[in-house]
Amino acid sequence: MGAEDLVATAGEREVLAAFLDRYRGIVVGKASGLSDVDARRSVVASGTSVGGLIKHLRWVETGWFHQVLGAGTGDNRRPHDRAGEFRMEPGETLAGLIADYQAACARSREIAAAVPLDHLVPHRETGQLSSRWIHVHLIEETARHAGHIDILREQLDGAVGFD
Repeated sequence: MGAEDLVATAGEREVLAAFLDRYRGIVVGKASGLSDVDARRSVVASGTSVGGLIKHLRWVETGWFHQVLGAGTGDNRRPHDRAGEFRMEPGETLAGLIADYQAACARSREIAAAVPLDHLVPHRETGQLSSRWIHVHLIEETARHAGHIDILREQLDGAVGFD
C-alpha cells in the first residue's frame, strides 16, 4: 500500500502532498545505489543522466516552491546556465545531489504547508498561478522524470521495478 492509498479519502492538500512525496521518493529510490560514474553516464542520445535529472529536480523544487510560491518573485529562472542543470559536474557526487534534492524538498514542504491552495502568486509568463497549480505541476514534472530515471537505471545496471 502506497502513501497515496492512505489518503484516498483525504482532503485535497493531503492528496496532492502524498502524490508529490510518492514520486519524490521514487526518484531517490531509483537513483540510490548507483555509482557516481553510472550516475554521470548517459545511455541515450539526448545525453540525459540520472545525476543530471536529480540535479534538475532540485532546481525545479527551488524555482517553483521557493522562488515563485515562497518568495512570490514571479520568476523561477535559475542563477546558472540551464544546460548545466542537467549534468553532473566534476566534483559533484550522486550522494551530494540527492542530499541537495532532499533538502530542497523539505523546504518545499514547509513553504507549501504555510500557503492555502487557492493562494495566488505572480508569474512572469502566465500572470498568476495558484499554489494548487504549482503542486500539480510538480507532481507532473517529478513523475515524468521518475519515469526517465527508471528507464535510465534499467539501461545502466538492469535494475527494474517501479519503486
